[in-house]
Amino acid sequence: MHEPVHSHPCCGIEHPGGMSCLCGRPETMRAMQRIEADISRRRMLGGMAALVGMFAGFRVAAGPDERPGLPDRPLLLVNLRLFDGQSLHLREGVAVLIQGERIVDLITPDAAPEGVLRVDCGGRVVMPGLIDAHWHTTLAGVDMRTALTADPAYIHLQAAREARATLMRGFTTVRDVGGPAFALKRVIDEGVTPGPRIFPSGAMISQTSGHGDFRMRHEVPRTALSGPTQTELSGVSVIADGADEVLRRAREQLMLGASQIKLMAGGGVASLYDPLDSVQYTERELRAGVEAARDWGTYATVHVYVPEGIKRAIRAGVGCIEHGQLADEEAVRMMAGEGVWWSLQPFLQDEDSNVYRDPEQVAKQTRVARGTEQAYAWAREHEVQTAWGTDILFAPDKTHTQGRQLAKMTRFYEPFEVLRMATGDNGRCLALSGPRAPYGSGLGVVQPGGLADLLVVDGEPERDLSFLAEPENSLRLIMKGGRMYRNTL
Repeated sequence: MHEPVHSHPCCGIEHPGGMSCLCGRPETMRAMQRIEADISRRRMLGGMAALVGMFAGFRVAAGPDERPGLPDRPLLLVNLRLFDGQSLHLREGVAVLIQGERIVDLITPDAAPEGVLRVDCGGRVVMPGLIDAHWHTTLAGVDMRTALTADPAYIHLQAAREARATLMRGFTTVRDVGGPAFALKRVIDEGVTPGPRIFPSGAMISQTSGHGDFRMRHEVPRTALSGPTQTELSGVSVIADGADEVLRRAREQLMLGASQIKLMAGGGVASLYDPLDSVQYTERELRAGVEAARDWGTYATVHVYVPEGIKRAIRAGVGCIEHGQLADEEAVRMMAGEGVWWSLQPFLQDEDSNVYRDPEQVAKQTRVARGTEQAYAWAREHEVQTAWGTDILFAPDKTHTQGRQLAKMTRFYEPFEVLRMATGDNGRCLALSGPRAPYGSGLGVVQPGGLADLLVVDGEPERDLSFLAEPENSLRLIMKGGRMYRNTL
């Protein structure tokens, strides 16, 4: 077994073997003294411009407190029961061989090559890291007022903190379906701060008066002389009317690094101005966004609840429907027939739901909750490819419920079906990004060539998934890309 892990007070990252933080080492202190002296000199000689210039091209070196190092030899996870993200049962008598960031092979324990580092899982379940297919990396951990008015630096620092918490809940990958996640994705990928893999959509593309139009009433009308709105400047959403403008805004998000495009095709619950039953964007406008995405080798997904909006989006060629709890059976059959993914969330108006004071918002929330059970029933009956996500948005007090919201899915599916949805199935949904998928293939499955994003859990998933509600106790090992961010085995 590995040694116990320790959390260093400087950063809180859990790592095995009692490794010490680099902050107090003599070489670190000397480097800091040189930096401080250089800062003072530059401030005196050139003011703030010279000080800012000092950091041009600067990249913080990733130490063990930001991203654990890869083992210097292959890892072999032994003494385990395996859920592989595809089968609806546990496999026994198998060991997982890991080299670098990927899984090399599944072998019998006695067939291990020489020189491997064995990790005894104590008979526990090993499974793929979880995937949330509808997450808002930058917007989940702040309330709406903060998101729309605060200093962007504050919002992004809070997002980095929430990203670490997301990873430590066992979610090693998220599909970000709206918000300025590009910078956070970069620092996570570079090892500057811990967090999940991010498939970013960038700014949500909305029509005027649509679900992504966050303007106040006094900002209407918008004229040729009006500048960008605060949400457009910050990258939360952009307003585009007409096919040509949708095409332009979609291409801008692709330029910034979007792995898929997010279009608003209908009303929502949280928004005050657009009715829930409104249909947004014409088919021609939607098709412009779809074509921009296809030309880039990826797809468009849409926010929509009602049948006509769903059908219009499918006719326009979208790859995925977000929400859709108010679909009729014809719309569900269209999804199944066209191979469109249905990204559903367990909106049940329960303890995990957003709390609204406005009566109209409460009424909309009630209507969606009533449609959720029928939506899941039809998804099963018509065998629609179904993804799972939470859509926690502007709700910092709800982010900790991420795992619990997955566990409650046993209300609709068997436990292994739920786990497969949040691992292998979600991985297939994210693979719609094709060549724009930022991390290659092998997400959500434990198989040769797959990414070594793994969890070792205290729990009995063949019975229930309640252990996911307490990840700080039940997740004994959290591995992302072969790096151990928690190891309490």
